Order: sequence, then C-alpha cells, then structure tokens
Amino acid sequence: MPSKLVNRKRVRKLKAGDVGPGPVVYWCSRDQRAADNWALIHACESAAATGAPVVVAFSLVPAFLGAGARQFGFMLRGLREMEAALKSRGIPFALLRGDPSETVPAFAKALDAGLIVVDQSPLRLGREWRDAVADRAPCPTHEVDAHNVVPVWEASPKLEVGARTLRGKLAKLYPEFLVEFPDLPNVSDAKLSDAAARAVDAARVTDWDATIAEAVEAGKAVPEVSWAVPGENAARATLEHFLTRRLRLYEHRNDPAKPQALSGLSPYLHFGHISGARCALEAKRFSKSASKAVEGFFEELVVRRELADNFCWYSPKYDQLEGQKYDWAKDTLRAHASDPRDHVYSLEQFEQAKTHDKLWNAAQLELVHGGKMHGFMRMYWAKKILEWTKTPEQALEFAIHLNDKYSLDGRDPNGYVGCAWSIVGVHDQGWKERPVFGKIRYMALSGCEKKFKIPDYIARVNQLVAAVKAGEKHSAASNPGRFHIDFDAAISKGEAGAGGSGGSAGGAAPGEKKSEKNFRPSVVVSAEELTRMVKAATEASAGDAARAADALDALLGVRVTAELLADTGVGKEVKRLSKSEGNAELAAKAKAVVNAWKKIVVG
Repeated sequence: MPSKLVNRKRVRKLKAGDVGPGPVVYWCSRDQRAADNWALIHACESAAATGAPVVVAFSLVPAFLGAGARQFGFMLRGLREMEAALKSRGIPFALLRGDPSETVPAFAKALDAGLIVVDQSPLRLGREWRDAVADRAPCPTHEVDAHNVVPVWEASPKLEVGARTLRGKLAKLYPEFLVEFPDLPNVSDAKLSDAAARAVDAARVTDWDATIAEAVEAGKAVPEVSWAVPGENAARATLEHFLTRRLRLYEHRNDPAKPQALSGLSPYLHFGHISGARCALEAKRFSKSASKAVEGFFEELVVRRELADNFCWYSPKYDQLEGQKYDWAKDTLRAHASDPRDHVYSLEQFEQAKTHDKLWNAAQLELVHGGKMHGFMRMYWAKKILEWTKTPEQALEFAIHLNDKYSLDGRDPNGYVGCAWSIVGVHDQGWKERPVFGKIRYMALSGCEKKFKIPDYIARVNQLVAAVKAGEKHSAASNPGRFHIDFDAAISKGEAGAGGSGGSAGGAAPGEKKSEKNFRPSVVVSAEELTRMVKAATEASAGDAARAADALDALLGVRVTAELLADTGVGKEVKRLSKSEGNAELAAKAKAVVNAWKKIVVG
C-alpha cells in the first residue's frame, strides 16, 4: 500500500511483503516523540488502511555505549511523557527490556503483527539491530527516516567530501521533504485481540518512578544534570525560548564566552524529543527579522547534522581511523605517530581535567559537570587530546569515550564526526605540516586568545561547577548555556497547543498560517532571567555595544507583567540606558524597551 501522508522515498522496506491485518508495531528507538514523527505517521496510516491498531514499543537495553544516569534518566523521563501523549491518542506503549534484535520480533510475534515500523539510525549497532529485527520479523518491516529533513539515503548515494558538496544537494530537495507534518491518522477505535492485549499489558510500565530510579542508581557514576528537562513539551519550550529571546545572538555562537547564543536543543534533537524539521520550519518564520542568525542556525541544524548522518551511514568505521575515506589524513597521522610529545596524559588525567592547560581543563569540567561542551571548545579539546596522547588511534578512542560518557547528547553522529573532524581530518583539508598533527588542522591557545575572552569562559565554567556542587537546580548558573526556562510554566501553558494530533505544534489557531508575529512567547519571563538580561545589557553597554544591542533586542522579545517589573525594578536601569549619550543606537533600542514596558504598566 503506497503511503499518501509520508513521502515514499522516506521509507525503506527492510523486509518486503504485504501488510497483514494484525496490529502495526512501531519500534521507537531514535525518535522518541509522539508529535512530528514520520515513522509514527507511517505506522498509523498503514494501520488505518487495514483497520488495525498501533502499538509503540521501546526496547530498553541495560547498557548502551557507556551511557549513565545522565543519559538514561533523561531518556526514561522523556519516554514517560511520550507514553502519556500516545495514550491520549488511543495508542498503547510497551517498554521491552533487552536486545531489540530479540525483543522486538518476539513482541511482534506475540501480537500477530501485520507490520513492523522502525525509525532510522546510521550508527553501526543501530543498523545491526534493525537488520536483525527485519530478518527475524514475522511480518514486513519498514524503516522510516524520521530524524533527518532529507532522508539520508535520498540526500546522497555516497560518502560526501564535506558540507560544501552536500549543501547544494540538500537545498534541491527541501521543497520535497521540508514540508509541514500532517495530522496523525486516528487509530483509537481499532482494538487489540485478547492475546495481543495481554502481551501489551505484560510490557506496560506499572511504576515509572521505580524504573527511572533503578536506571539512575545503576549509572550514578555520571549523575543527571538539572538544567535539561526532558520530553517533547520541554523541547518545544526550549525552541520557543531560543527563537523569541536568543535567536539574534546566534551569530556569536562560536564564542564560548557567550553561551546564550547557542540554541540548547542538542539533547532534545539527539533523543528525538523534537524533530529537526520542526525546528527548521519554525526558524524559517524569523528569516526576515534575523536572516543571518536563521541562516547560521539552518546550517548547523540541517546541513551539518545531516552531513554527520551521511558520514556514519556510508562509513561504518566512523569511530576509527579507518573511517576516514582519504588516505592523506591517515598517512600523515601515521607518519607523525612517533613524533615526541611535550605532554602525554592518561585517560584518567584527561577525565579529571588534570592537564597543564587551564582552558582545556575548563572545557573538560564543563562536559563533566554540565553535560555538554561548547561546540568551539570541543574542537580545541579534541585536538589537544591528539597532541597529548601516544597515538592518533588512542586520541580518537579517548575523545569518543569521554564525549559518550559525559555528554547528554553523546553516542550521536554529531559527536563521532566532531571528534573525527578534529583528530582525523574528516570533512576537512590538508594544512601546513607540523609535528604530531602532520597535515591535520592545528589549533593553538594563542588563537583562542584572539578569538574570545578566555578568562570569561573559565570564570563561567567555574561558576557552573560551583552551582552544580551546591545542588542548584533549574538555574542559569547550572546550565552551560547560561539561560533559564521556567519549564513548569512553559509546559502548563504550552500543552494545549503542543501538537494535539501529532502533526502541528502550536502557535497559530487552526487553519491560520503561522508566522513570526503569532509565534510569541507563551510564558512570562522569570524574575531571575529578566534581571540577568537587563544586567547583561547594562554591563555590555560600557564596552561591547554589539552584545548590549543583542541583549536589548532579546528584552523586546520576552513577556513581562506589570507586577514583575515592579518587583524587579529593572525598568530604571533600562531607562537610564535609554538616556545615555555615548551610543545613539543603543539608546534608541533601550527607549523601545521602555516604551513597550510602559504600555504594559498602564494597560
């Protein structure tokens, strides 16, 4: 049966055959969400055609590539929310335990399934699982790329040289694949057989708190982080916060001392709590007011992420030196493998941030205590691991191990490619030859000193470490991105419009075309964040006009109340800035904020 809602090119038949009359099992793995999910839409559309029910299953593997409490806790809490969202659509959720290559086929057999739908993964273990599921499945098995804007197998038939060769290919396919999601077909009226219902009931989670506590205890060596609240609703709130308050800062995303410029979406994209296509569609609505920022965000969100998928898909040895396609990089690294190193550190020394380099140590501490590392710093961090290890093979092994262990979005194509770019020259070119690195691009501390304010970055990391050790929760200080979202308020306000039928994701009224104008903040900013934003504007006005202007623009995009303005007293500071004579542009921006707030106060 050809799909009408899902582009047929997004679907691969891992096991061919006619779809049977039994339930459709969607084995959810990489895309853990109910909204904006092409795999779930395909499963529901296929089931609706035969009048069958849909069951969503997730197979929990006790140990997965070094993941700890940080990753398992985040994932399981997101799955709990997904179960509730599916329940509201009349779709049961089953939590299987064990190797999915065994649990998924057995579950499908117990349900007498007519079809298995799986989401796409380019990683070696994920592909092995999917092939094994299809091989053992009692019914046809379809793989759907619900993660990429353009399906990885359609974007390119080969391993791409780099972003410059993939970018144009993707652009030609956006009109076909970057489209609004349809509503999820209704399958709530279809009923399971008695035997299938018993199999589903046996796999239901009866106590989520106990399940999460067990996983968190087992992985307590890498504790959870409080700033990243899991789930689809929190992901949506983070996207909204970024687009309406911090988007214009994105042009400064390569400055580690300005972390608020980053979107904060990477954990949600990694676990599939939000669709990359949804983020792209919403960002495009801001193209007129923040064209450069949107262009840069689109490059990272779509081109670079999908380039990483392309690399892992077509280079199964993506985490090894041999994964690099081009001989120049492998040859130059091996030619310099025996070069003397000024410093050689053990994995334990790296892990404990005990090197001679304060900047590198700060990056490692940000990773260990914050659960993520600034993108620019990860390049420097990985390249110094190459410089301070015995061999390039050991450098790649150490970098991947540390990233997978501590990063909330580790075990991801982006992480593997980030390490491979830094150490093995993947998607890069040859540079001037030098010891240890050969022709691999070099990064020096002196270069960082010219690019950003290193003391500011180190001070920020020190504050983060102190906040985490002090047990601060849901604060800007404990967030590597230095922003704070009142998720409780955001979720309670946003649930009603968070994609009730599975396709749309809030913002405009039914039938209304969404735009930047009606994509406004749904939550009143917190007193802490408002005070911080005003402080950033006033402090930056003395020596960093561009940063102050960005902060004032962000203030125009937040929702405030008269009570909040009265409680914080920040209006006086902005009014003082509006009367400054040193910079007319800043004064005008501050005056615009003052006028907007006056309207709120006087009603």
